[in-house]
Amino acid sequence: MKTFSAKSTDIKREWFVIDAENQILGDLAVKAASILRGKNKPIFTPHVDTGDFVIVINADKVKLSGRKEQQKIYHRYSGYVGGHHEDTPATLREKAPERLVEFAVKGMIPRNRLGRQIIKKLKIYAGSEHNHEAQNPSEIQL
Repeated sequence: MKTFSAKSTDIKREWFVIDAENQILGDLAVKAASILRGKNKPIFTPHVDTGDFVIVINADKVKLSGRKEQQKIYHRYSGYVGGHHEDTPATLREKAPERLVEFAVKGMIPRNRLGRQIIKKLKIYAGSEHNHEAQNPSEIQL
């Protein structure tokens, strides 16, 4: 018996839509990261990108549990002297609500070349409209 290893010709990619309205950010990110990596498929191979495309809509209506809306801090550093910036989810939601979901999912993806390839399949929209109707995405309930 030999161990199966998926090849790029074996992979059939699908498109999925996740509605983030009234969903907990962590639960949504776990489901999205799992689909992006391909862990829900029987042909999952850790060193091959076997995942599907994920579209997240209503990213501005996602919920955070507890007091994370005011207490959690996102750090950025520009590389210049004094270039350290801090944002809370409340301020980030005003500026760019898509970034909340992006940061959560990106933290659950490997930090290497494979991870950079995987994260490109994530499409996030603040509103309920997206421009991927031609791909016939299927809805996923959390």
